[in-house]
Amino acid sequence: MREFPLTLNRFITQNQASHQAATEEFSGLLTQIGLVGKLISEDLRRAGLINILGTTGDTNVQGETVKKLDAIANDDFVKVFQHSGYVCALASEEMEKPISMPGNWPQGKYMLLFDPLDGSSNTDNNMPLGAIFSVLKYDRADRLPTEGEMIRRGTEQVAAGYLLYGSSTMLVYTVGQGVYGFTLEPGIGEYLLSHAQVRIPDKGKVYAANEGNYNKWSEGTRKYVDSLKVSDKATGRPYSARYSGCLVADVHRLLLGGGIYLYPGETDKPEGKLRLLYEANPLAFVVEQAGGKASTGTSRIMEVEPKKLHQRVPLIIGSRSDVEQAEAYIQGNA
Repeated sequence: MREFPLTLNRFITQNQASHQAATEEFSGLLTQIGLVGKLISEDLRRAGLINILGTTGDTNVQGETVKKLDAIANDDFVKVFQHSGYVCALASEEMEKPISMPGNWPQGKYMLLFDPLDGSSNTDNNMPLGAIFSVLKYDRADRLPTEGEMIRRGTEQVAAGYLLYGSSTMLVYTVGQGVYGFTLEPGIGEYLLSHAQVRIPDKGKVYAANEGNYNKWSEGTRKYVDSLKVSDKATGRPYSARYSGCLVADVHRLLLGGGIYLYPGETDKPEGKLRLLYEANPLAFVVEQAGGKASTGTSRIMEVEPKKLHQRVPLIIGSRSDVEQAEAYIQGNA
């Protein structure tokens, strides 16, 4: 008789007792994230047939053009969690200010920060897309959280992960006890455990970077990327370049096969492009739990002290040895 893989719900229930933060509400929150993934996945399957491609004509708080699917994905997150009872506040890359949820308070003990649709430039081209989420605990019972209370270091996350929409839909997450991946089985509408205790190789053979920005990078960053192209069998070079325009897809590739992703600061934008709270911190939590490393080039991502909700940060992430070598070049030690 064929053994049936664990469903997401069953896995969460079985592991609830082994993690002090994994309350029933916390388990429900993760299940609701899976529901958001199902909704967005269904829209993406029909994206070329219904009027959800292209832009809305608006710009978001980042000054970026909003794609229709950006708005739809953001709305899906808000609608699913608005009456869930699990979260008391939401913050999104697409929204200038957080949303408080008095209807979920005080029973909702968590705050959810998310990038609802990562890789928006891919929406009209049938290429990979994703979503990224970060979960924080809120312990006060006398009032709803303020915006400032959502601005925390990555080390304070109780869970983080991502949804990946590609040839299959996946939910990958960590609660600080390893990394687990679940693949959506569309025939039954369930996420099934497909990747248990994911471990990223210590060193890879792939790098991902937007080399169109090469001339804007620091000298150390340019030297490092140049070094990856040098033929040297002893060190496994040259590396192969793989850049999809979707951070989730690129990091997922590295999580399974090793390598490094770079979106460094630029000479005129040393703060970088990616958002600390919505992208860098949650992915850093996942990659570190898999044995990898995430850095600004000079410091650990999850120890960066955030000052504002939409703060940007350079991101160097992937296999530990590769990231450490990149740091050495960026810091002028290689």
